[in-house]
Amino acid sequence: MPLMANNGATPVLRICFVCTGNICRSPMAEVILRDLAERRGLGDDLRIASAGTGEWHVGEKADPRTRDALARVGRSGEAHRARQFDPEDFDEYDLVITFDRSQRRILHTWADTDAQRALVHPLLGFDPDPASGTEVPDPYYGDDELFDKVRDVIERACEHLLDQLEPVVRAARDSRGRR
Repeated sequence: MPLMANNGATPVLRICFVCTGNICRSPMAEVILRDLAERRGLGDDLRIASAGTGEWHVGEKADPRTRDALARVGRSGEAHRARQFDPEDFDEYDLVITFDRSQRRILHTWADTDAQRALVHPLLGFDPDPASGTEVPDPYYGDDELFDKVRDVIERACEHLLDQLEPVVRAARDSRGRR
């Protein structure tokens, strides 16, 4: 069964953000990229999800500090429920985006093929000049200031990710006769 976007059309790209527990960084990125895509008129062309490498928080809401950091910039993470990435998910996504090397290492271990490993990319790899280095820090043990800083790093990287994806998505959409 094909994956369907809200309007019934098959999405052009399927993206899954993966952090450790799926309660801080990955739900932040999911909400932010979805909002940015909607603002650019690409919401129906992208299927955006998130997951964690660990199972500790499965079924829980995003961390309250994550929800608060999103709310401070007019976004809501209230609908989120944590889930664990399953190796079968590699077949469901075109991009699997991580935040640090531990997640990449785990996902590369779970991948059965080189093609699956090739789906895994660091989020900051899409930012041509990442101010925070090569990894997005885990804010879990931090304060509101760190959550806001992480949110801003994620937003900047998601903007650059979408800048790179938008021409591909629009070309694919146009080739299918949609505007």
